Amino acid sequence: MIISISGLPGAGKSALAKAVADKLKWPCYSMGNLRRATAKEQGLSLAEFNQLGETDPQTDLTVDEYQQKLGQEQDDFVIEGRTSWHFIPQSYKIFLTVDPQVGAQRIWYDLQQNNERNEDRDLQSVADVQASNQERIASDTRRYAKYFKIDAYDPANYDFVLETSNLSIEEMVEKVYRQIVLQLPA
Repeated sequence: MIISISGLPGAGKSALAKAVADKLKWPCYSMGNLRRATAKEQGLSLAEFNQLGETDPQTDLTVDEYQQKLGQEQDDFVIEGRTSWHFIPQSYKIFLTVDPQVGAQRIWYDLQQNNERNEDRDLQSVADVQASNQERIASDTRRYAKYFKIDAYDPANYDFVLETSNLSIEEMVEKVYRQIVLQLPA
């Protein structure tokens, strides 16, 4: 089984993917981390890299080809990425939603703990993060519609949708674990 996790900025995709993979003792792949590293290598923030991607499909192709290959060659892993559900169609697809303010607060907290995130330049407040998240969603939506004719933010594309605003990571893992592995209602 392959589990793909997508969702809104700050919904907990990376933390959930890592925790579920740890619980299952499976590998975990983060397409967000791969994109951030690629952007950083080019001297760009993630926001700048996404904006470049609106005219240069190459910014997405490396990640897309990588995850597609993973889906063809491996099994029993968790992957976190906005388009993973599309490029690994046989995966069990999870979408995480979050209140925009809560998502921005989570990212702001992470930025204070870890400046390796490379989100956007000059983020000085939670309000800045929330505005950056809105632009990120808009940029993703434009790129994915243009190159793949998909809407990565449409919950109808997923097998399971989880609202995470009021959930701890442990609660998220339990709900997802019950839903996927035990096939019990969450």
